[in-house]
Amino acid sequence: MKKQPIFVAVDTNNIKRATQIINATNKYIYGVKFGLEFFCSKGGRDAIKKFKNKNIKIFLDLKLKDIPNTVYKAIKSLKDVNPDYLTIHASGGLEMMRAAKKAQSETNKKLKILAVTILTSLTNKDLKQLGSSTSIETQVQKLAQTAKLANIHGIVCSAHEIKKVRKVSKSFEIVVPGIRLTNKVQDQRRVMSPKQALKLGATHLVIGREITKGNPQANIKKVLNALI
Repeated sequence: MKKQPIFVAVDTNNIKRATQIINATNKYIYGVKFGLEFFCSKGGRDAIKKFKNKNIKIFLDLKLKDIPNTVYKAIKSLKDVNPDYLTIHASGGLEMMRAAKKAQSETNKKLKILAVTILTSLTNKDLKQLGSSTSIETQVQKLAQTAKLANIHGIVCSAHEIKKVRKVSKSFEIVVPGIRLTNKVQDQRRVMSPKQALKLGATHLVIGREITKGNPQANIKKVLNALI
């Protein structure tokens, strides 16, 4: 079976559970996403390196955001982990993103930097509370434009902003979280089905609980059926 453009989000600090999820899904998926919870857990960094040695695509979702020099050094320090994808926050600004790109080009030319735009847990109301007078779609497009100036490889956004991002760049990889088989919102507000997201132009999907909660082997088959 052809692997689908899916990153399974392994949101746990339990290495044994992470291994179970990966073993159950790896032959069907493009790669595995690890966030701060797993990376910062005891043995997490070493476990990721072991998974990488098994030819598993590693998406390290650290969402780095700091002054340019700090982000530059942080990315250089990840050389031993050797991820395939790494996230930074687009809201860190042009110079921070340029520093990230510089670190990538000096450390790992195969690494792809993804700029996170607006978290899928946020709504227009949340942005207003944070002092923004623009809509999420407008803000995402502006952040994508800045990421393009920094020569960032791709964007992380909800499926609802894919068209806006694609207008900015035809070459961006567009990685989309907030994927649901049902209309349950949970803690992500801007959600969509996997089939709809791919139809709109997502290059990769990030799927967590829909696969990892319960039986991953049975759940991944449900997701694959939803793509038909």
